[in-house]
Amino acid sequence: MKLTRGGEYGIRGVLYLAQQDNGKVNMLSAIAKAQDVPPRFLAKIFQALAKAGIVKSHRGAKGGFSLGRPAEEVSIKDVIEAIEGPIHLNVCLMGPGECSRDKVCPMHKVWEEAQEKMMGVLRDKGYLVEREGAVWFAASQLGQEKDHVLIRSNGKPTYLASDLAYHYDKFFLRNFQRVVEVWGADHQGHVAAIRAGATALGIDAEALDIIIHQLVTLTRGGDIVRLSKRTGEIITLREVVDEVGPDACRYFFLARAADSHMDFDLELAQRQSVENPVYYVQYAHARVAGILMFAAERGVDYADGDVSLLTHPAETALIRKMLLLPELVEGIARTLEPHHLPHYAVELATVFHDFYEKCRVVSDDESLTKARLKLVAACRTALARTLALMGVSAPERM
Repeated sequence: MKLTRGGEYGIRGVLYLAQQDNGKVNMLSAIAKAQDVPPRFLAKIFQALAKAGIVKSHRGAKGGFSLGRPAEEVSIKDVIEAIEGPIHLNVCLMGPGECSRDKVCPMHKVWEEAQEKMMGVLRDKGYLVEREGAVWFAASQLGQEKDHVLIRSNGKPTYLASDLAYHYDKFFLRNFQRVVEVWGADHQGHVAAIRAGATALGIDAEALDIIIHQLVTLTRGGDIVRLSKRTGEIITLREVVDEVGPDACRYFFLARAADSHMDFDLELAQRQSVENPVYYVQYAHARVAGILMFAAERGVDYADGDVSLLTHPAETALIRKMLLLPELVEGIARTLEPHHLPHYAVELATVFHDFYEKCRVVSDDESLTKARLKLVAACRTALARTLALMGVSAPERM
């Protein structure tokens, strides 16, 4: 297994507590500062540790954390499992590097069969050649600059062979009608070979979409969070979700076009202010829900509201913005460009907030109240559906 940043921080936090005087209560901020850990992230980690009984939470002005049981009774395994769940093997035990196709793994038979069938198709169509003891894909016959090795001279398949087998399995064994793949920018040079292989296999070019996604830079308070695969300094997506929450992750990752570089500000994603677009949109939905709840408590029935009364510029602007949603969703599905949805969500929230400031919804004018409540209910539907399409929650209260 690989230790996540959350697991590492948990171990460091518990070790810090173990080094303090027996029973001493330590403030979370002091632990975070001593271990150079983001306080909010550490708070979530310590919640999990407290639930497992490894640490004890103390409330009050002088509250904080202490060990929940004697240090000699706490193992590293206990800490890791409290934070990350039961430990399971997630790497191949056959050794590092490429898959050896050993018969021990039940998946090998599946991929071997797919690879053999894929190679058979290429061979029958004349796209395989043997030279230098290896088996090559003759991509040059399809206009590519060079051919590519599929089976090395030692008999082991290359990544390209596995990738082509994967596509063969999807299109011909599982009968996919369309495949959309998202690749990192560091794999862009592999696209031409895959497309040539797909063409050679008889896959319709329009049935395979490959989206190249630019890399993401994590920042915290304006400072870049340094990562290095070579030294093992990495932050997993799971750790980002643990720190900022799934709503912020989904919104921020959707908010940029795939071909645009992204700076993910971990502090901004957690900020509860209008500067955070996730908070801003969710707050609009909560405000809408609050208005409707207020009206319901007073027994206002707006089912027969006359929307022809909605003539204020702020009202008509909100109506026009809501009417754009169906067309927007259709365009996103056609172009595979979901980044338009988060931007629309902010625009819709902005227009609603403007309407809220300029148009009193529940007033002494019964007819206008009903009409505006009907508009607010429609806005709630639009906001909720927009948030749901992004996988972001729509809170009733904030």
